[in-house]
Amino acid sequence: MTIIQFPKDMKWGVATASYQIEGAANEGGRGTSIWDTFSKTPGKVVNGDNGDVACGSYHKYEEDIEIMDDLGVDFYRFSVAWPRIFPEGTGEVNQEGLDYYHNLVDRLLEKGIEPMCTLYHWDLPQALQDKGGWDNRETIEAFLQYAELMFKEFEGKIKHWITFNEPWCVSFLSNYVGAHAPGNNDLQLAMNVAHHLLVAHGKTVIRFRELGIKGQIGYAPNVEWNEPYSNKQEDIDACKRVNGYFMDWFFDPVFKGTYPDFMVKWFEEKGAVLQIEEGDMEIISQPIDFLGINYYSGGVGRYKENEGLFDHEKVDAGYLKTDIGWNIYPEGFYKVLTHINENYGNVPIYITENGACINDGVENGEVKDDRRTDYLKQHLVALQRSIESGVNIKGYLTWSLLDNFEWAEGYTMRFGIVHVNYRTLERTKKDSFYWYKQTVANNFFEV
Repeated sequence: MTIIQFPKDMKWGVATASYQIEGAANEGGRGTSIWDTFSKTPGKVVNGDNGDVACGSYHKYEEDIEIMDDLGVDFYRFSVAWPRIFPEGTGEVNQEGLDYYHNLVDRLLEKGIEPMCTLYHWDLPQALQDKGGWDNRETIEAFLQYAELMFKEFEGKIKHWITFNEPWCVSFLSNYVGAHAPGNNDLQLAMNVAHHLLVAHGKTVIRFRELGIKGQIGYAPNVEWNEPYSNKQEDIDACKRVNGYFMDWFFDPVFKGTYPDFMVKWFEEKGAVLQIEEGDMEIISQPIDFLGINYYSGGVGRYKENEGLFDHEKVDAGYLKTDIGWNIYPEGFYKVLTHINENYGNVPIYITENGACINDGVENGEVKDDRRTDYLKQHLVALQRSIESGVNIKGYLTWSLLDNFEWAEGYTMRFGIVHVNYRTLERTKKDSFYWYKQTVANNFFEV
């Protein structure tokens, strides 16, 4: 038996996102987002599912907060639906949308739960996409207007702000791979979007400082760890490229003020050229207060000529997988965190997402999701190892509080520590909920 003990000031939480849980897509003055459009395009989402109802959290947020109060967490990370605030992306403000988030935040604070607000978790107003979306630099200015309104509205209430969730997904997954909204297949477009997201992030940080807002601001990239299959240089280089796709491309500009040369050259060979305007890199590299890290998986890879974008193939090394087919690879979590610490300095880090897709259902009023609890244990051991190794971990927020709309997978993949019956919207706390509750209360667990 080993006791895994966390520091006294460790913060614990849970995370969700607006389009995945709120529902009420056509209520409260909300405008249309790119995910409304994408999910209603035939063939884009499993079973033709969409977020019109989702978990119904727009109406059931008080029940969700009662569940979090029982859980005993310090933080609730949620995102704001931009189309609830500016239905057309810019212009007229929708007071009903602001009121909803004020009610949510006020109730959280009454319960002693600290709100951590993500400004952009993928639901771009469709009106802005119609004008080119993130490929159009006007969207940067629209985002800045939206962010400033939120900062002023919630000053003193929200003290932890995240500009963008998973910019890799917003850019490459959505505009090159095409699996997420708006569903394009254009590497140059994806690169433009990635750069504009980082400019928008930097401008938002500058505005946050100019306004003198009390609190902290950062961003939340998603990361993987790809371990070379052998010590051959070609395997090492192939994995470096894939890790760079997720990390270096989105970290170097923020922390070093430059893009990684080896990636710039590789992309140029693939026909995609960086388009940087004067002053962009200075804007992007504004100091941030914390870094959010979303980690789920990783694995072993090796060089294979003409395989994918990076001459890299994933090797099935026999790792157990979650129900979405992702490797359970806690060792990669430790390696990612120590890599960040060694390459970008001792930046304060919140784990803003980490969790597992385990599709166990309700039986006799219970959900026995032991595989999820095992996943959490393994990753929290890796996290504690990183703390012992000097990584500046401030908190851990698991994904997710609730089963929810899992993007292109629709409602088929469940990540919650609370089960949601999508017909009745009934919530059922899973066994992993009770394990996490005990860990939060004790600040340690036994393995």
